[in-house]
Amino acid sequence: MKLLEQKVALVTGATRGIGRCIAETFAAHGATVVYTDLHHSEVVEEMEAYMHTQHVASRYFQANAADFAQSQQVIDDIVNEFGRIDILVNNAGITMDNLLLRMTEEQWQRVLNVNLNSVFYNTKAATKYMMKQRSGSIINMSSVVGVSGNAGQSNYSASKAGMIGFTKSIAKELGSRNVRCNAIAPGFIQTEMTANLPEKEIEAWNQQIPLKRPGVPQDIANLCVFLGSDLSSYVTGQVLHGDGGMLM
Repeated sequence: MKLLEQKVALVTGATRGIGRCIAETFAAHGATVVYTDLHHSEVVEEMEAYMHTQHVASRYFQANAADFAQSQQVIDDIVNEFGRIDILVNNAGITMDNLLLRMTEEQWQRVLNVNLNSVFYNTKAATKYMMKQRSGSIINMSSVVGVSGNAGQSNYSASKAGMIGFTKSIAKELGSRNVRCNAIAPGFIQTEMTANLPEKEIEAWNQQIPLKRPGVPQDIANLCVFLGSDLSSYVTGQVLHGDGGMLM
């Protein structure tokens, strides 16, 4: 069953890990998929080939989600080409971990700009179209550390916590226009970022998870399909935890 047919979706930061899985899963569910990333790579050709196998329209933009003008231009181009935008997944993000006493101003500012400012830029650009359509789903990729905090990640945690507050505020602002806004808080997910962790550290994480295993990108992509589809038409302002029960 294809849950996203006739929907146009934008996924930022989408050429690796969770973002790539979301974009490809959206295509498998019939969506027209536009995906962006800061750098063009051979992965783009792989993703384009996959989209072709799903018989859906797709488009890649090399764009900086943390740049207001570029974000506006991408969304304007989407609407000009496809006529609408139904789903926005604010997935672009980085980490620059450090203890507070060692953290530089650049590390703080860069993480906040990429992780949080990008959500403001893209949401602001998309909502004018969604409000006119009187429909839309905004999905913000937060994190469990945005809820619990984490030593050595004060910048990352602050950006992800800010995203949750932003999500709830936008849900209240736009609900009367039938535009929904929700967040997802992934836990320990197996991606390129975690692939090089020592086995002992991975096992320590697993012991904190009731399901006793890390998640995979598909677990998060499935939540995005739910939030982007009409199955969640009465869900807004929520934070869905894709963490195997790590935080309860």
